[in-house]
Amino acid sequence: MMLAQRTIQSVNRAVGVGLHSSERVELTLRPALPDTGIVFTRTDLPQPVEIALNPYAVVDTRMATTLGRGDVKIHTVEHLLSACSGLGIDNLYIDVTAEEIPILDGSASSFVYLLQSAGIALQPAPKKFIRIRKPVEVRLGDGNDRKWARLEPYDGFKLSFDIDFDHPAVDQTAQSTVFDLGVHSYVKDIARARTFGFMRDVETLRERGLALGGSMENAIVMDEYRVLNQEGLRFDDEFVKHKTLDAIGDLFVAGKPLIGAYSAFRSGHAVNNLLLRELFADATAYDIVSFADAGRAPAGFRAIPTFAF
Repeated sequence: MMLAQRTIQSVNRAVGVGLHSSERVELTLRPALPDTGIVFTRTDLPQPVEIALNPYAVVDTRMATTLGRGDVKIHTVEHLLSACSGLGIDNLYIDVTAEEIPILDGSASSFVYLLQSAGIALQPAPKKFIRIRKPVEVRLGDGNDRKWARLEPYDGFKLSFDIDFDHPAVDQTAQSTVFDLGVHSYVKDIARARTFGFMRDVETLRERGLALGGSMENAIVMDEYRVLNQEGLRFDDEFVKHKTLDAIGDLFVAGKPLIGAYSAFRSGHAVNNLLLRELFADATAYDIVSFADAGRAPAGFRAIPTFAF
């Protein structure tokens, strides 16, 4: 039996606010036919505008990944895309009534819940992957500003991430993590990790029109010394796990799941997108594959992840 594409069985909806815009937004998830891919639609416009996934549709990476087409933008897509990737969703229509995906609780867990509540449907078409054939790397900055990300061949999907924030609250936690889809559970180990920010940056961000909807309900917030959220952290390595969650979403902008290993140091949305563009610029660095026999697919891609909250 082939490894099949996936969509959702029924329509599902949520209402929330944008992390950066603070604007109320209605989100609707709809099933899509095989080979549609993930398609975002701004339904609040006089003429709805669709934006399909590809690395060149990313038009801004400040504090979030933003997709754009002409003058139309959709901000903060990475958490929802991370959930789609983690559940193996290939085809989906995502309708929004504003220019930002709702932040909900600041992680991907609410999106996982919405997708799984809608039901995951197998489709009569082979699932297609981007398989990494040779290493591709992006490096930026020097010394304390150094950051990099790399893709290389691997029979599966693995992410290794290291952070370095030089902050007492972060320093007390693990700052390295490895997530291997064939060994670990996206739903259990990654999806619940929340975005985070520092009180010292709030005023500057808001002057730039960012983080207007941020609160302790949808982010980990820190002062100069400690985490301010009363409930504390969900994982002892929640900070680096959230960066991994972001990277999974950013990589899914490629439009298909990757077969390969990603490693990064202090990477973010900008470096992740540059990495995809570097990959797509070299046709010898990847190929497109599917599996007529699902048993030959790398571990982790075969089973549909289940609830684990």
